[in-house]
Amino acid sequence: MTSTLQPVLTAEVEKRPGRWLALCVLVLAVLLVAVDATVLGLATPYISEDLKPSGTQLLWIGDVYSFVIAGLLVSMGSLGDRIGRKKLLLMGATAFGAISVLNAYATSPETMILARALLGVAGATLMPATLALIRNLFHDPRERSLAIGIWGATASAGTAVGPVVGGFLLEHFWWGSVFLINVPVMLILVPVGIKLLPESRNPNPGPWDLASVVLSLVGMIGIVYAVKEAATHGFTWEPMAVGVLGAGALYGFVRRQLAMPVPLLDMRLFRNRGFSAAVLADLLTVFGLSGLVFFLSQYLQLVQGRPPFQAGLAELPAAIGAVGAGLIAGSVARRYSVRAVVSGGLAAVGLALGVLTLLNQSTGYSVLGSALLIVGIGAGFSFTVTADVILSSVPKEQAGAASAVSETAYELGAALGIALLGSIVTGVYAGFTGPAGTPAGAHDSLGGAVEAAATLPTHTAEALLTAARTSFVDGLALASGIGAAVLLATATAAWFLLKDQKLENGA
Repeated sequence: MTSTLQPVLTAEVEKRPGRWLALCVLVLAVLLVAVDATVLGLATPYISEDLKPSGTQLLWIGDVYSFVIAGLLVSMGSLGDRIGRKKLLLMGATAFGAISVLNAYATSPETMILARALLGVAGATLMPATLALIRNLFHDPRERSLAIGIWGATASAGTAVGPVVGGFLLEHFWWGSVFLINVPVMLILVPVGIKLLPESRNPNPGPWDLASVVLSLVGMIGIVYAVKEAATHGFTWEPMAVGVLGAGALYGFVRRQLAMPVPLLDMRLFRNRGFSAAVLADLLTVFGLSGLVFFLSQYLQLVQGRPPFQAGLAELPAAIGAVGAGLIAGSVARRYSVRAVVSGGLAAVGLALGVLTLLNQSTGYSVLGSALLIVGIGAGFSFTVTADVILSSVPKEQAGAASAVSETAYELGAALGIALLGSIVTGVYAGFTGPAGTPAGAHDSLGGAVEAAATLPTHTAEALLTAARTSFVDGLALASGIGAAVLLATATAAWFLLKDQKLENGA
């Protein structure tokens, strides 16, 4: 009986008016998260100057958001399946806007780290809920592909809007203003979402298992923290112990999911080769890109001397390429193949990162802009198609959990990338040899060197800045080279793992 009724129900959903307006609300939530992620990088030099964090604290400010969100995404995606994705999305959006105010008025590195962590809790409710609602709003595969493309394109547009708007604000106001731009978006999203978004949930969800939530959180944060600390300070007993604790918690999480009749995360999803390959591709892609993404704004401002607004404009090609590619990725994958589009996109990103290993202090914008455009196009094709593969691999009742796995891969890749590649950049930078009288704080961060140079005689300041900038660029080039190798290896793996994978065709 169920199979007889299904075509009728699907047709009703496809013809229901308002789903595209509902999509507009969902992409506002995506915009909220994307803008926040990009403005942080642009504001980092100003935060460093005002709050005076150490090099380690600066990395924590950059990656604690990803740590927390990676630890909670699976739990929040499953919670949305249970209590309602609309309800969770609107609660998260409200909290996200309120906590953004706390970020804006942080007065110490510790407060800033705490505020970013709390923002991660709120952010963990948003992305899986938006993708899961798309899965339930759009049952026609071609419509769903277009909706996912718009979803991804909006995230990319947010990466463009963030630096430009953030750059304007940084030139006219204090750094905290870049976080306050989340508030008006939230004020639009919540009341409109209440009116337009349909509620959806798993009709037979089972209990929300608190023990699984704790195991997932402890496991993810423990592993990422251990990697970060080991990359920064070496393999001392503390990160090793935390890493073992995290690995044990994740093992316990997996065992518990396999034993539960209705698990928080159905581990059988990973038996689907396309699902697993898409998740792995997302994780490794973001990992390879993280070194560039986190340090690009510092390179543009502190090495090449661009003002914030101009630095934001300089990053536009990546977002433009991603928007264009995301909108056509589904149709291109159907015309050619999933593995061709994903592998080709990843290979393009890898080659572009390889070009960026040639960066120096005076690299012309034609080289940088072209490389960023190729990065955006490649990432737009890859991320859009892998998101479609992940969602089409699972029943719509599990859309929240599947979306959460996808977003967890993204955030875990970002956290690991910032931890490892960020630590490489920081480590290479810290080894520069400055002129006599160089303050110790100049070795903590490039922003610290710029601040220290302002207190030194002109000749000494110029020598310090030259040495510091050269070392920073060397670190960035090394991180780009490692990222290029990771992306090219991922492209090769995707070619084999996504063999015979196809996107669904609509009526």
